Amino acid sequence: MKAEAMLFGAVALFFGGSAALYGVWSGDATGTTALVVACGMAALVGFFCLIQYRRRGPRPQDRTDAEVADAAGPVAFFPDASVWPIVTALGFAVTAGGVVYGLWLFLIGLGVLARGVFGMVFQYARR
Repeated sequence: MKAEAMLFGAVALFFGGSAALYGVWSGDATGTTALVVACGMAALVGFFCLIQYRRRGPRPQDRTDAEVADAAGPVAFFPDASVWPIVTALGFAVTAGGVVYGLWLFLIGLGVLARGVFGMVFQYARR
């Protein structure tokens, strides 16, 4: 994961530099915001990869002296079918509709969204 962390870190730096230059030269708030968001997304993925690398150590793919047999065995935990992504998507849709139609719908959607995210995060807490 170290190579992926460095790659996404470089992408984040590129987008951050592009956002700074674009913001100064053009004065366009929309394009600058899009570049800042792209920088943040790349930095988030790079940070995740870096944390996984520090937590789990180097993978066989990260070592130059690794053999094919080093990567044999179970890869990771893959969850079963779950209802929580659907609940989260429904909550997000109702929350977005609440922005248009009123605070009452927004609060209902926020509650459904919070329950969906909570369910996804703690679904396998006892595993």
